[in-house]
Amino acid sequence: EKIAAVLDAFFGRQLSLKGKKVLVTAGPTYERIDPVRFIGNFSTGKMGYAIAAEAARRGADVTLVSGPTDLPDPAGSVNTVRVEIARQMLAACESVFAQTDIAVMSAAVADYAPKHFVDRKIKREHDSVDSIELVKNPDIAATLGACKRAGQLLVGFALETGATADAEANAREKLDRKNLDMIVLNTLADKGAGFGTDTNKVTVIGRDFAEAFQLKSKAEVASDILDCITDRL
Repeated sequence: EKIAAVLDAFFGRQLSLKGKKVLVTAGPTYERIDPVRFIGNFSTGKMGYAIAAEAARRGADVTLVSGPTDLPDPAGSVNTVRVEIARQMLAACESVFAQTDIAVMSAAVADYAPKHFVDRKIKREHDSVDSIELVKNPDIAATLGACKRAGQLLVGFALETGATADAEANAREKLDRKNLDMIVLNTLADKGAGFGTDTNKVTVIGRDFAEAFQLKSKAEVASDILDCITDRL
């Protein structure tokens, strides 16, 4: 399968990203409470893995920084770096970002982490847990946006749950605040979009454009996103 993937990338219909270095984040982060519990979310990583695989098919040298998933490493020219927590994901991104041409931040990073890790399982029968104090995790996309150099292209994701108009306004606010070049909006209000599905429905938003796509497989969505990127390189 890996040989076939490499041949497919080489002889593929598009090598629009040949010579480009692409960074993709995918999956959730798990912020540990104790050795058996964590704060996380329902992200499977499928969207980010599809983007990494499609970028490799188009000739890019890809680094995929993945939170915990059950997915196999993508074949082809993809270096997969597996992490667990948000701070590890940030460190992995910062280690390659300066050499990156395109970064796509599709991971569903936990916004908060427990302030203190308990090194033994908290027993319901014996221990009283009145509260778990949380601290903010670093905003990876905003951190990279603050040090983005001329010529780099930074793409974020926005998952919303509300009405379309509000969702787009929120996405545009994130685009500006995090110094992104594009943001990919999807909403759980759309059937078949979001976590745990093999499909997605997205709107790709830039500073001077917005392009909405119909419900498609995540592989097709990855191709649409990369088309939007390559059109603006």
